[in-house]
Amino acid sequence: EKSQVEDEWLGFLQGKYGELYQHDNVILSGTHTHSGPAGYFQYTLFWITSKGLIRPSLNAIVNGIVKSIDIAHQNVRRGRLFINRGTVQNSQINRSPFSYLANPASERSRYSSNTDKEMVMLKMVDSNGQELGFISWFAVHPVSMNNTNRLVNSDNVGYASYLFEQEKNKGMLPGEGSFVAAFASSNLGDVSPNTKGPFCVNTGESCDNPQSTCPVGGAAMCMAMGPGNDMFDSTRIIGQNIYLKAKELYEKASQEVTGPLSSAHQWVNMSDVLVELNATHTVKTCKPALGHSFAAGTIDGVGGLNFTQGAVEGDPFWDEIRDLLLGEPSNETKDCHKPKPILFSTGEMTRPHPWHPDIVDVQIAVIGSLAIVAVPGELTTMSGRRLREAVKREFDSHGTPRMDVVIAGLCNVYTHYITTYEEYQIQRYEAASTIYGPHTLSAYIQLYRGLARAIATNTVQDLPPGPEPPLFNISNLTLVPALTVDRVPVNKTFGDVLQEVRQQYRAGEVAEVTFVGANPRNSAENATEHNFLTVERYNSTSDSWQVVKNDASWDTRFYWTKGLFGRSNVTIEWHIPHDTELGIYRIRYFGHYRKNLSISHAVSFPFEGTSSAFEITAP
Repeated sequence: EKSQVEDEWLGFLQGKYGELYQHDNVILSGTHTHSGPAGYFQYTLFWITSKGLIRPSLNAIVNGIVKSIDIAHQNVRRGRLFINRGTVQNSQINRSPFSYLANPASERSRYSSNTDKEMVMLKMVDSNGQELGFISWFAVHPVSMNNTNRLVNSDNVGYASYLFEQEKNKGMLPGEGSFVAAFASSNLGDVSPNTKGPFCVNTGESCDNPQSTCPVGGAAMCMAMGPGNDMFDSTRIIGQNIYLKAKELYEKASQEVTGPLSSAHQWVNMSDVLVELNATHTVKTCKPALGHSFAAGTIDGVGGLNFTQGAVEGDPFWDEIRDLLLGEPSNETKDCHKPKPILFSTGEMTRPHPWHPDIVDVQIAVIGSLAIVAVPGELTTMSGRRLREAVKREFDSHGTPRMDVVIAGLCNVYTHYITTYEEYQIQRYEAASTIYGPHTLSAYIQLYRGLARAIATNTVQDLPPGPEPPLFNISNLTLVPALTVDRVPVNKTFGDVLQEVRQQYRAGEVAEVTFVGANPRNSAENATEHNFLTVERYNSTSDSWQVVKNDASWDTRFYWTKGLFGRSNVTIEWHIPHDTELGIYRIRYFGHYRKNLSISHAVSFPFEGTSSAFEITAP
């Protein structure tokens, strides 16, 4: 039951490179955004929001992964690694502080904060000293863009990466250039970038209470705010904070990482792990299930049905609907998950495919003194601390002291959240989404200790690989309507300008143009290397236009508006930065329209549109 993505890209790689890239030596870690296309994960639960599996989404991700590994493989060279760590300020809060407080006071007193503020930086240079890039780990949710956003974007960590790569790949467009700035997920389960905390959208008062509800409007009105004056501004501010700390750590990184490489990987049936808590006490994990508070969402993105967080009692109304539609959870599952009231007993739901994974990956990769613990989910702050300590202790006690242990979250397969046993009792969103029951964390700690022990004692070859995940054939089961034919208004053609740019703009203003458009999904299904838009500057010496921005640039925005009878418009905005070079510019749009060649056969044709030239003048 691997992620379909993992399955397909490993298949491609084995076709190309034989046995070189395997489950045990490749980690697939999601950098994470809540503003991306959905529909690429094969467990049914994740199809609810995307109305099914969306093949082009899946193909784009798989092709992108394979392509990036290809490029990396062709550019392998000798090099050196440096590690550094430091504190990132003013960029996160704990979004479930009432759950955190349930952890033992003696444990909490060892930490100065209810979030982990440390960033770990792994810098890479080749043997000639040429800078290649870095991976950094920092715990923050990429939800500076809230759930009113309809644009694809990579959120705060994506913006940090964009800033760093723009600086290092001088004169290159986003997505070009050799320097790679990777901002990876860590134990970010209960960590929000919305630093002003939760407020009632309708009244402006704080809703920082255990249920995250407002006096008027209930939980649906409780939303956390970032530091900026809107979500774009907040994304920019948090992203810039993360970027500035990464830059400082990168420039000062001097501690070299040396030593051997090793890795260990196991599959484990997480719905049936026997956990030894101590010499006399054993407990078990459960079949996957989600609690009522899962439907409440969080202060970063509220659920739509007015569920509240912290629900330890079920709701008869929703339970009745659930029993009718999906079947009642078994008594065994209900008992196992206590005190969680079960909303979806996903482990007992198998149509049209399993709703949640049973078999998941656990994996540790060791590079010299750095151990990367690859976790298939989102650990809360305290869960991450417990896991790091347990792994470090295991290395220590088997003769490998002073290991740097870092947690890489969202690796290989996705299994929602992992809270501590104590946080689980409170049943806020993160606990309701801890799908293998109250002892999920203890089970993972036991498993990762086993991997660490095997690496430290050089007995990885004796580790059982675990139960092979079943492969189920994903049909193209989708409720997303098929692409229809695109049409244009009378006397117009695709790419024609409907609303022209002005002739002049100053830096700081927004240039805007609207075209006769077509469904952007046509382009997604037709092109892997596709820009939806470019901004171009006129070069008088060569009498040519030079691309200066594309659709991945922070200051461009692409809006598609669907009309009636197959018509649609595309509006492109360029929020002109203050440091933009004066001169003559134009905006271009690239699309594909779908046309019926016969009753059963439709084809997409490329087209483009270009705005008039406009001048950027001094303020």
